[in-house]
Amino acid sequence: MASSVLIGILITFLVIVLILYLVARLPIDGRAKQIVQIIVIIIGIISLLKYLAVF
Repeated sequence: MASSVLIGILITFLVIVLILYLVARLPIDGRAKQIVQIIVIIIGIISLLKYLAVF
């Protein structure tokens, strides 16, 4: 049970990092890029909290 939670957390973290990397490579305005990065981080934190059974 604990190992599946750790694997889920690791996969979620890696997906968040990958999405942030891809957003940084997009040729868009700096302000829009910053907004997208904040949204991705918030969604990532919420999904990580779900793995920790907070929600």
